[in-house]
Amino acid sequence: MNRPIALLTALAFLGGCQTLTPSEPDGAPPVQEATLEAPPATATEHGSFSRESLYALLVAELAGQRNRFDIALGNYVQQAHATQDAGVAERGFRIAEYLGADQAARDTALIWARNAPENLDAQRAAAVQLARAGQYEQSLEFMEKVLQGQGDTHFDFLALSAAQTDPDTRAGLLQSFDQLLAKHPDNPQLTFGKAVLLQQDDRTEEALALLQAQPARQRQIPSILLEARLLHNLERGDEALPLLEKSLRQHPEDKRLRLTYARLLVEHGRLEDAMGEFATLVQQHPADDDLRFSMALVCLEAEAWREATVYLHELIERGSHVDAAHFNLGRAYQAMGDTPRALEALEQVGPGNEYLPAKLLQSQLLYAGKRDREASALLAQARQQQPDYAIQLYLIEIEALSGHDRTEQAWQLVEQALEQFPDDLNLLYTRAMLAEKRGDLAQLESDLRFIIEREPDNAMALNALGYTLADRTDRHDEALQLIEQAYQLNPEDPAILDSLGWVNFRLGNLAEAEAQLRKALQRFPDHEVAAHLGEVLWTRGERSEARAVWSEALKQQPDSQVLRDTLKRLTGSEKP
Repeated sequence: MNRPIALLTALAFLGGCQTLTPSEPDGAPPVQEATLEAPPATATEHGSFSRESLYALLVAELAGQRNRFDIALGNYVQQAHATQDAGVAERGFRIAEYLGADQAARDTALIWARNAPENLDAQRAAAVQLARAGQYEQSLEFMEKVLQGQGDTHFDFLALSAAQTDPDTRAGLLQSFDQLLAKHPDNPQLTFGKAVLLQQDDRTEEALALLQAQPARQRQIPSILLEARLLHNLERGDEALPLLEKSLRQHPEDKRLRLTYARLLVEHGRLEDAMGEFATLVQQHPADDDLRFSMALVCLEAEAWREATVYLHELIERGSHVDAAHFNLGRAYQAMGDTPRALEALEQVGPGNEYLPAKLLQSQLLYAGKRDREASALLAQARQQQPDYAIQLYLIEIEALSGHDRTEQAWQLVEQALEQFPDDLNLLYTRAMLAEKRGDLAQLESDLRFIIEREPDNAMALNALGYTLADRTDRHDEALQLIEQAYQLNPEDPAILDSLGWVNFRLGNLAEAEAQLRKALQRFPDHEVAAHLGEVLWTRGERSEARAVWSEALKQQPDSQVLRDTLKRLTGSEKP
């Protein structure tokens, strides 16, 4: 383009630069929405620009139209500094915000705010950008200008932005909020922002009291939602539910309120009521497939299988959450006893988060139907088609074979897998567990030692080796050392607590063993832990309690061979 013509065109475009109306991006950067049409004759008086500034701004607009946003942004930031023009600064800010260019957004927002002191959007933009940069005192100065102009302040963002800062910074910000509240005591956003800050400092009760002290006419939906969350965190959900119910009667169309209420109903086990709320949400927002998917999941949780399939089929037809919908269809049809349709749905799941769970469920259905060869062929084909998942698919098949008492087939498969992936620690751990089943303790120890050498902090391997040495050998001191290492790494793991109790039992430390096994059983009511605790109690002469522990465990898992073997060995009968 000839330069003089370009300058004339730019002059026409920039004539009303100081009064450019901000536009929100909708799928495309704001620079792509530029127009080169001249402003109407009634345009507000504008500033004058040098030839160089006009040319730089036109280049910026044309660059934006050609997806060269780096040039567009660079020119606008440069000219915002050079001209101090509010319209240029705003345009630069919109582009920088869209691109996530933090420094440029902050610089242009400040220029915009300083040169348009009556523009509340400009003051708000400056406040938010300063808050993002951690400059809270300066941010509050701009926020107060918004307050004075009776504008929407967005103090929630200011408070939330302080979450990752140090306690001193949050304390200073809290003082600033108190100062502003002294000047504007009836501002609900200030109250909300202060409550957020109090919550961040674990002052939940104070935050709740502050929100509940608000007059009813001032209570805004964000404050109601925060109050409900605080009540839930304080385990006072029975108070949160009526709060949300009352608010919904006042604001029946508010999506946030109804969604929060529905989720809280799920957490309180009121699944039928939750289904009703989600159904309302889907009716109110028929294009929102996230709500439709949530509805399907709640139906599954409530065991309303047929209702779940309706929503899941809708999702598939709409092309939304397709893999997750097929996977959950498989679950629903499995629960309904329709194995063919379950397998058909699961086969449609592609690579992604649901792929491996789908293959696992497919293999389980096939093995349960004694269709072992089909299961093996399915997983072999999957390994060939999706080599990135090969190790996990090997593990699925090995676990399935082992769980169906096909130990030798599982052993052959893990050996095959290790030929392909010789140093994979998950496969080595799996071989170690199979070796224990086969009575090959030397192989078990070799594999677990290899894992521990590679990963000295692998608590699972340390515990497995320690437990096996405690249970199957007389190397009890060595076992205790290994299990204590595992315990130091993961003291909350009930499996490690069980091992610690069991090795202490083998060493004759019965009081310690009982305390550790009681703690393990409380955290994880497992039949093997119950067998161990019962044996310790039996040995200590507390035989009635031992029988009670075994009896309760058998109610939960009546086919437990570990429990029956323990009972037979100690009492002579497989019944408590």
